[in-house]
Amino acid sequence: MKLILSGEQRELAESVREFLAGTAPMARVREIAESGEPYDGRVWERMAGELGLAGLAIPEEYGGSGAGHAEVAVVLEELGAALTPSPYFASAVLAANALLLAGDEEAAKTYLPGIAAGTLVATFAVPGGPGPVARGEALDGSVPHVLNGADAGLILVAADGAGGRGLYAVESGAPGLTRTPLTTLDLTRPEARLEFAGTPARRIGPADAGEAIARTLDLAAVALAAEQLGGLRRCLDTIVEYAKLRVQFGRFVGSFQGVKHKLADMHCTLEQAESVVRYAAWAADESPGELPVAAALAQSYLGRAYFQVAKDHLLLHGGIGFTWEHDAHLYYKRAKSSQLLLGSPRRHRADLAERLGLLA
Repeated sequence: MKLILSGEQRELAESVREFLAGTAPMARVREIAESGEPYDGRVWERMAGELGLAGLAIPEEYGGSGAGHAEVAVVLEELGAALTPSPYFASAVLAANALLLAGDEEAAKTYLPGIAAGTLVATFAVPGGPGPVARGEALDGSVPHVLNGADAGLILVAADGAGGRGLYAVESGAPGLTRTPLTTLDLTRPEARLEFAGTPARRIGPADAGEAIARTLDLAAVALAAEQLGGLRRCLDTIVEYAKLRVQFGRFVGSFQGVKHKLADMHCTLEQAESVVRYAAWAADESPGELPVAAALAQSYLGRAYFQVAKDHLLLHGGIGFTWEHDAHLYYKRAKSSQLLLGSPRRHRADLAERLGLLA
């Protein structure tokens, strides 16, 4: 088990960090969020083309690089630190993993090269409860919250059919598909409500793809935890620098004992969060049998940890942290939305307990 990054992984992180700092600084992130656009198309084109990030974990035979989930976690950590609006999580993580795990060679050859190149943005619509119903080659029903649901060219839908919960592909412009963009807490992460009314759909893989869907969601939990780790780290780095510079009552803020204690607590949280994420990413690549527990652990810990650090980050900035002009609220909102993105903290803790055999 490796809980530290390799030299190549550190180089990857540095390359992505420098790229985002130059092309998507926080001022640009705010512009995109306030414009209503889902992401900057030119930045995404360069991320996918120049850096090859969209196809990082896609096998070479489908146009990707054939790297592992640990490398994807490295990229997501940097994206989370920068709050970069992009379809990376929806397309390169959710949709790509769903296609790979479904075991449908024809579908993989059809869609994965476009996803790897960044020319096809895909997403994965998974209902939290009862969702769309598959009737032959058509879908009826809705999914209330879908990442990049309004702009994706390909939508993979988990729908209930005669053989169980299957995976279905719906392409952009399909008749009976209605996409409604949503105004959510986190303006840097676009979501949409999708409705299907006799919408033509292609089944991907077996009639019962429950196992593939479950594993896709476990991999998504690990990837999301890496993104949360990046945001957590950025919050801590930012507030430490602020505490060194801000003077209040004739003293640097960082010299107050209460502030020191809070920063120490935040640092301890970061250290534990990093270990959890590194273990989960290792399990995703090297120990599939441990992935269900590692994924539930990652979300059980990171969801609460990131939100707590983001909240303290905002509070320790004092009055300026509560203003629209300061970036603290962007991390606070991302932390809260991420905490709920793949299910509530209560659900993740229940999943962890069940997977550890603690529930009768």
